[in-house]
Amino acid sequence: MRLLLIIPAYFCKNNPIINTLVINFRIHRTGKIIKKMNKIIIAVISYVLLTACTGNEQIKKQNQSLKTMTTDSTKQYGYNVNFLKKYIDVIELKKGNSAVAIVPGWQGRVMTSTSEGPGGFSFGWINNNLISSGEALPHINPYGGEERLWLGPEGGQFSIFFKKGDEFIYEKWQTPAFLDTIPFKITELSDSSVTFFHSAETENYSGTPFDLEIDRKITLLNENQIMKETGIDMTGINFVAYRSDNKLTNSGSAEWRKETGLLSVWMLGMFIPSPAVMVVIPVREGNERDLGVAVNDNYFGKIAADRLKISGGNIYFRADGKSRGKIGINPKRAMGIMGSYDFDNNILTLLLCKLPENKTEYVNSAWKIQDDPFSGDALNSYNDGPLEDGSQMGPFYELETSSPAADLKPGESITQSQITIHFTGNKDRLNQAAIKSLGVSLDEIEGVFK
Repeated sequence: MRLLLIIPAYFCKNNPIINTLVINFRIHRTGKIIKKMNKIIIAVISYVLLTACTGNEQIKKQNQSLKTMTTDSTKQYGYNVNFLKKYIDVIELKKGNSAVAIVPGWQGRVMTSTSEGPGGFSFGWINNNLISSGEALPHINPYGGEERLWLGPEGGQFSIFFKKGDEFIYEKWQTPAFLDTIPFKITELSDSSVTFFHSAETENYSGTPFDLEIDRKITLLNENQIMKETGIDMTGINFVAYRSDNKLTNSGSAEWRKETGLLSVWMLGMFIPSPAVMVVIPVREGNERDLGVAVNDNYFGKIAADRLKISGGNIYFRADGKSRGKIGINPKRAMGIMGSYDFDNNILTLLLCKLPENKTEYVNSAWKIQDDPFSGDALNSYNDGPLEDGSQMGPFYELETSSPAADLKPGESITQSQITIHFTGNKDRLNQAAIKSLGVSLDEIEGVFK
């Protein structure tokens, strides 16, 4: 006798194996054998159902883990790259699921990246409204992007963002065009890197002219390179990482001197904020007399205690895009690393920058005539928020690094290099990565303001 068993789909929903499971077997006519076989069949079916359903649930959980960051199509890498390509040329460096999108027209700017392919989370903040409008704004065109090149200082008597004699107010502030709208020339391009070049002339607030050249190279890094730089075990982690090397050269005939003003290479990255994003900056511990303040929060007024905290050799700073504020770490305190963790989207971001030894003079970007124009910070983080009139550029948050002040003779150069890394994946593995790189666990980060 032939017995056909079909297991209905409702025993294990959405399982394609069980939905049409058919067990086809022969049994003898003898009743005792039938009873024994029925028991065996029931046991086998129960085991198959349990195993398949359990496996199905595990698969669903894994898929949910991978898709938690990609359910909103506007936050997907592929969506954002396709959006950008409607308005401007884009270069992509890709390997596996790692990809970086770069716009030559905006100074070789890294606009965004992903660790999980076209459907993965798009890490850079992009100003879609401004880009799609085609408008040119008077003071700055904040297109966004997770790594852009600027030159400092922004404010003070040696600023290149204010004309001589102008008041240090927003209405007089102007981003130099070669750092805003003028494209950089592509000089080399491969599957894993792209190099740009630009020459420019500018003048600072004190009337000092500068002839300069900029060489910028962006390189996509592989797993072994990341492990070498960080010591992090990459097992179970999705990643994208790139290094940028940014060289500033004095191409003029006059030496750049402290007395008349110096420039610096200033790198800024704009990222997507949320109430669950925390910036973490390890700092060198010690007394203020020797090392200066642990953190400078006087850029836009003091930051509230529920937004900024110093604990156990780390600076913690909320990056929710809801309250405008900026912090800085001076070169004696800075340890060449900063990062952030997004608890909503399970993203660990690291920014690594090797600080040159015995260099403590960094340009000061405060919007005022300064007593010490070379007492600036090496690392910064900015949280965007509404202005007094209620308007807001973002929201976004920034991670920033700066080179020392560049006292260069004609033909001399200074290079600022940094590595940006985004990790996603298994939270336990990301926790180990946070401990290894930032010296603090995800639980400690999450609980710092509780």
